[in-house]
Amino acid sequence: MDFNDKTVIITGASRGIGASAARIFAEAGANVALLARDQAALAALAAEIGDAALPLQCDVGDYQSVSAAVSKAVDKWGRVDVLINNAGMIDPIARLENADPADWAQLINVNINGVFNGMHAVLPHMKAVNAGTIITVSSGAAHRPLEGWSAYCTSKAGAAMLTRALDLEERASGLRIMGLSPGTVATQMQRDIKASGINPVSDLDWEDHVPPEWPARTLLWMCTQDADEFLGTEISLREETIRHRVGLL
Repeated sequence: MDFNDKTVIITGASRGIGASAARIFAEAGANVALLARDQAALAALAAEIGDAALPLQCDVGDYQSVSAAVSKAVDKWGRVDVLINNAGMIDPIARLENADPADWAQLINVNINGVFNGMHAVLPHMKAVNAGTIITVSSGAAHRPLEGWSAYCTSKAGAAMLTRALDLEERASGLRIMGLSPGTVATQMQRDIKASGINPVSDLDWEDHVPPEWPARTLLWMCTQDADEFLGTEISLREETIRHRVGLL
């Protein structure tokens, strides 16, 4: 895929995988709309990237906020070619009996409704030209329960099903929809998990995690025809065959 003049919208773009993806896509020639709540972090990242970046303060759990951000990206660049649904949260990390109901509901709002909101907001723009790629960052937690992660596991399972549902409905419209399970990545989320001391993931050392550039480069590759065989599925970066195809090994 020629990324020159393409528009890529990235949620959760202020740090971690989202920030790395913004840099990678911009280096490939794309314009990148950076969506997150942390306005200062977005401004710093946009200044680093340059004119190809548009910082847009946004709460993915609020549909009007997402819709407005997408509209601003379209107003500036006239199109939406890629949506990376990356925004997500891990708290509350707590056994279900101890979890605060409001915190539990907030995570579900961000991790599931946030994915729906992004998809819903870009669909009219992509369907108007019968083209576009939507990738949702998933997790191994979507497919197995982990102690203390009832909210996170449930939300990732829901987002994975949203991805499959959208592929079922819109592949015939020319849209490319996939998920990416990146494994454990060296981001702030892993520091929070480590501090919790709950379940085996917290026992991992920092060196066990892949750098955020790995999933970022994988997201770029997933936008190319070489990944078409995986449409409607979830790619796992734990698989060496995928790492080889992306050029990570």
